[in-house]
Amino acid sequence: MLFDTHAHLNDPKFDEDREDVISRAQQTYNVSRIVNVGYNRETIPTCLELAETYDFVFAAVGWHPHDAKDLRDEDLAWIEDLASHEKVVALGEMGLDYYRDHSPKDVQADAFRRQIALAKKVQLPIIVHDRDAHDDVVRILREEHAEDVGGVMHCFGGDWETAKACLDLGFYIGIGGPVTFKKADDVRDIARKVPIDRLLVETDCPYLAPEPKRGKRNESGYVSYVVAKIAAIRQVEEEQLAAQTTENACRLFRLS
Repeated sequence: MLFDTHAHLNDPKFDEDREDVISRAQQTYNVSRIVNVGYNRETIPTCLELAETYDFVFAAVGWHPHDAKDLRDEDLAWIEDLASHEKVVALGEMGLDYYRDHSPKDVQADAFRRQIALAKKVQLPIIVHDRDAHDDVVRILREEHAEDVGGVMHCFGGDWETAKACLDLGFYIGIGGPVTFKKADDVRDIARKVPIDRLLVETDCPYLAPEPKRGKRNESGYVSYVVAKIAAIRQVEEEQLAAQTTENACRLFRLS
């Protein structure tokens, strides 16, 4: 059984066949659990609606760095209220994105720090978005003592030194479709080195579809291709890696 630890199944790209995509993940690809992520004012309600509809879909709620400029005090209060929802298992995705730069860096950092503080208050793990901001992400995690709640570095794209720093803080490393890309040697190196009990798999669907689906819409079932690739890299059976990464995710998100 597989666990897709990061999906966006409420994305408009699934509007025409969402039910089929979710059914296919479970029935065809043996996905046992999905964490679907709401990351702003528009996506949080639809994220929760999906989690309430499907037993095996859970929710994370937070504020993406792209939208940091729009974060208000009442939004944080709203997220705090939602943290007690029975299907909410994490806060996020939160973090820093210096690639798109949709919000000023200082504003992103403030939103990130405030959400870490909130996660510590409600005692939920965090899902961290880090794009081209590795040093600042690690610094903020350390300064805010994010190890008190832990979490996952979603769709990790940093080097081994960054990965080690995050592992030292008790974080898990999430690997997605890029591990299958021909030129993604750095991601494969991370997938090889991360301790097996700190590794998570994800799709980030509808984005980052793995080979052989690259260029098409990604979906939760395609986490199976991620597992197959990492199993080959680590020279273990796919079933073993699937079981271990599912156990890891259940441990992080406190699911039985």
